Amino acid sequence: MSLDLEISIAFDRYDRHFPFFDGTVKAPAGLRYRALQVGQSDQLRDGTRRHERMIHDKAFDVAEFSMSTYLMAINRGLPITGVPIFPRRLFSASCMFVRADSDIEHPRDLKGRRVGLSSFQTTLSLLAKGDLKFEYDIGWEEVKWLLTTDEKVKFTPKPGVVIDRVAKGTDLGDLLARGEIDAIFMPHPPHSVMKGHVKTRRLFRDTQAEEKRYFDKVGYWPIMHVLAMSTELAEREPALPAALFDMFGQAHHISEEYFDDPNWSRLPGGRHLYEQSRAMFGDPWKNGFKANRGNLERFIQYSHDQSLIGERYDPERLFIPSTLDS
Repeated sequence: MSLDLEISIAFDRYDRHFPFFDGTVKAPAGLRYRALQVGQSDQLRDGTRRHERMIHDKAFDVAEFSMSTYLMAINRGLPITGVPIFPRRLFSASCMFVRADSDIEHPRDLKGRRVGLSSFQTTLSLLAKGDLKFEYDIGWEEVKWLLTTDEKVKFTPKPGVVIDRVAKGTDLGDLLARGEIDAIFMPHPPHSVMKGHVKTRRLFRDTQAEEKRYFDKVGYWPIMHVLAMSTELAEREPALPAALFDMFGQAHHISEEYFDDPNWSRLPGGRHLYEQSRAMFGDPWKNGFKANRGNLERFIQYSHDQSLIGERYDPERLFIPSTLDS
């Protein structure tokens, strides 16, 4: 099947996407693309609120999209689908912050405590809450949750779960400093935390060791985002999924080669960190359905357990059928 179209692709400015922004990714014959730098919580060159604009406004043809919101959209039959390309991954352990002087040494110590999140359904929130229960032996229902942003897809929380909201503009770092909350689980902590104005530490004192343990046990780096498009576009352009696999495969190869230059990164030890990461995790950026099925199954389990979706459906339901052999 051939292509004859131009598409917009909205994603963040990660190093693995540089080859799109500088044009070194070559589209297959008949396909033209516009690479848009669109953030989610941060304003980038081409805007912000990428997920909301994709699902509510159909602002882009293809977009990097929240895995958690995607699971909810598929469960509700919304007109969105995707290909098993995963532009963002995070361990929950890296995103759990407590005060520097906190007595919290293990997730079990969070029982009955107050924890700040972005939204309840943010993918990192979904992962962290699920990991509390299924990895760290503390039910997420036993924690009190404080949210800063609105949900992208409406849902009914599980009965008895304590969920509160802060006023718009509230800095969770300030609440943490004053002892009004006990921890923050966020992929982008407040600037007060990241800039060191509020003295914090990660909950796990040896976070890298915990991430390695987790990776060795489950066999993957947890997915955060998926590549999504409208169902109408997927049906109208059946050759597009294969083209996207080809383009993101090019970007992966090109961005890997950046580290051949030991001074490519602004970090003095960039090449050493790259080699260390390779030794610990191999290549954790595997796209395709088969290599990620277990990862997806766990997210579906977590989403159902947290009442975000109404059934534990098969992960095959998530993607365009032609991509399931990938």
